[in-house]
Amino acid sequence: MAAAQRIVIENCSIATVDAKDTEYATGHLVVAGNRIESLGAGRAPEGLENVVRRIDATGHLVTPGLVNTHHHFYQWITRGLATDHNLFNWLVALYPTWARIDEPMVRAAAQGSLAMLARGGVTTALDHHYVFPKGSGDLSGAIIGAAREMGVRFTLARGSMDRSEKDGGLPPDFAVETLEGALAATEATVREHHDASFDAMTQVAVAPCSPFSVSTELMREGAELGRRLGVRLHTHGSETVEEEQFCKELFGMGPTDYFESTGWLGEEVWMAHCVHMNDSDIAAFARTKTGVAHCPSSNARLAAGIARVPDMLAAGVPVGLGVDGTASNESGELHTELRNALLINRLGAHREAALNARQALRLGTYGGAQVLGRAAEIGSLEPGKLADLVLWRLDTLAHASIADPVTALVFGAAAPVTASFVNGRQIVEAGRLLHVDEDAIARSTREEARRLAGIAAQG
Repeated sequence: MAAAQRIVIENCSIATVDAKDTEYATGHLVVAGNRIESLGAGRAPEGLENVVRRIDATGHLVTPGLVNTHHHFYQWITRGLATDHNLFNWLVALYPTWARIDEPMVRAAAQGSLAMLARGGVTTALDHHYVFPKGSGDLSGAIIGAAREMGVRFTLARGSMDRSEKDGGLPPDFAVETLEGALAATEATVREHHDASFDAMTQVAVAPCSPFSVSTELMREGAELGRRLGVRLHTHGSETVEEEQFCKELFGMGPTDYFESTGWLGEEVWMAHCVHMNDSDIAAFARTKTGVAHCPSSNARLAAGIARVPDMLAAGVPVGLGVDGTASNESGELHTELRNALLINRLGAHREAALNARQALRLGTYGGAQVLGRAAEIGSLEPGKLADLVLWRLDTLAHASIADPVTALVFGAAAPVTASFVNGRQIVEAGRLLHVDEDAIARSTREEARRLAGIAAQG
């Protein structure tokens, strides 16, 4: 068997985000095949064999690749709409349009979403897709195919909805699946696409959308399905005060108690948002190791509130970062969420002690890996882990006068990505994607957005 080819990165600052938060002011990192072989202070050891490339990373910070834990790719083609709405009104405004999506639209939207994520240092992406109109084509296959073309590590959270307007839910009647159809399609998607191996590029989670768009039967049976298939479970939780009121009126209990009653707390589960959590809710998440996808920009855009991230972290709740759908976070970028998570949480009760720069970086890397159940493989720079890493340029006008590189990355302007590697393969060079045509993607997303708007206008 041939020896693995090596890439050597030198003369850079390194933030490993390991358990000790080890950092090197000037260090090196060696990639062998798709794994991190070694890293440390100073230059790489002499005499390394099969070195196919040496990167002089002077002026750069190397970190683990960013991990996105919550997103809705299809919303890329409905950005900039309903900009002054809260969550429920926003959903009511947009569901009739979303219910008209088809496979070409979803493919273009996935490409646009993935392109922005990858250009900004995301190496592991997630899409929670839950809108499957009848006759719309192979939407899951289109999304997974777009991620494969981009070269990004990917989790598809195969969503579903079966509670429509006639049942007291928000989606139009024609936009939902049946209970049996949703469960069968979800199981088929897991069996066709989920890879449980250490270096898997594609995984699938079971992901009914939310308590106000999903029946109790689908929640309960979805949890049972996910555990039977050995995959993770994802949904929205405790996003707004309106959701809490909805759960109390419909189920006679708050969201966390409802989730527990349907089997939706556990170490294989993570929830998006979790803005409105009291002490007992946080204790329940900590006790069960249920994870949270914190989406600060989307929470602010929809006026949902400030999640109690410092309290969650102090209690031992796994927390990662999410972009959320680009109809509620039009930038579609995760690296800006490092800064926004820190700033928004400092508006809460803990003020300046809420989060610091290194905690924010951990949320976007190792925290995300924990939430996705992949902390043994990604999320930190350590020998034996997968070679998912990013080189951030910090010696230009935007950052050069900030002495500490992690502070520069988190507090400063969005840093340019000089190089991004996934599984040891480079996917970004000097801020441009290497394996897809960005300009072609921009054109197709614009065309599909216009086509969708035209169809929606016809009613």
